[in-house]
Amino acid sequence: MNFNRTKYIDLIMYILSQCSYKPNFGKTVLCSILYFIDFGYYELYGELLTNETYIKSKKGIKPKHFFEVSQDLISKKQLFLRKEDYYSRRIHRYFPTIIPTPKFSQQEMEIIKLAINSLSNNNASTITKYAVHDPPMIVANFGDAIDFRYVFSRNNRYSLLNKKNLFIQKT
Repeated sequence: MNFNRTKYIDLIMYILSQCSYKPNFGKTVLCSILYFIDFGYYELYGELLTNETYIKSKKGIKPKHFFEVSQDLISKKQLFLRKEDYYSRRIHRYFPTIIPTPKFSQQEMEIIKLAINSLSNNNASTITKYAVHDPPMIVANFGDAIDFRYVFSRNNRYSLLNKKNLFIQKT
């Protein structure tokens, strides 16, 4: 499984171009959306979108290549990082300094937009509480890679196969 760095960068930049203006949108929310896009795409199409490895951590989901890629984008002045207070927490907010030109297929964009629309208004606590109950996260041990194959164990709350109950349900 080869990590698709170019598609991963395109995905990060596109998500940020759509969400970086939101005051709640920090690194935790971004990384969670990346996870739900990759895992949702795998559930529907049986293929990996970016081939990123996601690690289960005590603070939520850690994409293996995120730090390296974000630092590279910052050094190339394509991304700007600002640490801000958000209520009683300090969040890491990323802002694109270039306008991305996404190169996604229609089916990829469908999953990407779905995840953004469903998840981007949540804060880090809410999205983390939601993510830890996703079956692939439940099965993984802290510090281990989250196995894509467990998306097929998802219930209606998490499964994209039943599009009536997408991502976080509004109550």
